[in-house]
Amino acid sequence: MKPTQNTTPDQHPITAHHQNLTFGQRASDYMSTFMGSWTFLFAFAGILLIWIAVNVYAYWMQWDPYPFILLNLVLSCLASVQAPIIMMSENRQAQRDRMAAQYDHAVNRKAEREIQNMQKDLEEIKTLIKNLK
Repeated sequence: MKPTQNTTPDQHPITAHHQNLTFGQRASDYMSTFMGSWTFLFAFAGILLIWIAVNVYAYWMQWDPYPFILLNLVLSCLASVQAPIIMMSENRQAQRDRMAAQYDHAVNRKAEREIQNMQKDLEEIKTLIKNLK
């Protein structure tokens, strides 16, 4: 994708890219951001500890006794859903990084051309000043 595609001259291509996201792409970005946060880790650890405590100490509510087979099933299902979501978000991040690199390269090339033009102008000025002496 070219850096200037779908952008106005003053708009960075990443900004334009974020405006064209599907619901699934926005959801995967949000979910992977949340699942990679300390809030999620602490909340999930709390849920696990409550699950284990209730099943060990509350004898009248033991829906998943000691080997915690149901807990293992829940954790396996969570991992099987989390992995593709995180990978989708990582792929999109790689795409954003490529777009940013292309845009930066284009900006650097333009700056290089402008510097070369300025150097040519300076050389002409030097030549004109030498001729005046």
